[in-house]
Amino acid sequence: MRLWLGLFAVSAFWSSAALAVECRLQSFEGNRFTVCEVDTTQEDLRLFLRDDSGKVLGQFSDVEAQLPVGKTLPFAMNAGMYHPDRRPVGYYLEDGVEAQRLFTNASPGNFGLLPNGVFCIGSARADVFETLDFAERKPDCRYATQSGPMLVIDGALHPRFLENSTSRFIRNGVGTSGDGSLAVFVKSENSVTFHEFGRFFRDELKTPQALYFDGKVSRVHARQLNRSDPGFWLGPIVGVVE
Repeated sequence: MRLWLGLFAVSAFWSSAALAVECRLQSFEGNRFTVCEVDTTQEDLRLFLRDDSGKVLGQFSDVEAQLPVGKTLPFAMNAGMYHPDRRPVGYYLEDGVEAQRLFTNASPGNFGLLPNGVFCIGSARADVFETLDFAERKPDCRYATQSGPMLVIDGALHPRFLENSTSRFIRNGVGTSGDGSLAVFVKSENSVTFHEFGRFFRDELKTPQALYFDGKVSRVHARQLNRSDPGFWLGPIVGVVE
């Protein structure tokens, strides 16, 4: 009996630990999505760009390979737009060190489709801020990545999203709860418009703020789903370290 109870306790511990990052497949209005929810009060959520030698990592396997012995990567996703040399297009902060400044002006492409925003990972919380709000508030972030456009702003869709748009891509992004305790990462499994993608965050996931990360290059690494997408070399990567 004692042995059985001991084994049960160990099993329950690992099951509970695994559930701090929950990944699932979900459908909404005929579109399919992979959703990974991270409890930011419990999980070690970080951004990754370069290894200790300064080389851009670029692949999920590279991120996991440079973790300390005993640490693993149960979840990861590309986390923001980048230049051909894989430098971040917008603001980037890693472990308190700024690698790219904040950009507040409109510019060509999705990044400059204002309002854009910043995903900020702080102490036991994570938040999506609209860029000008981020610049004014100066929140205490340990990690941050700027991307755009915003998908959901205070519960409303980005004002320039068109319901009848014909622009469809595989897309990924992140939404956050109002109290910062939950970060919800999403990758579409079929091509969707911005309007459809934003509605999934607003109407199905109920996240008051959500930020677009990228399209075409969108990839997810989810141990719970036995999945690690191959593909393009990436710039910024967000992931959970266990």
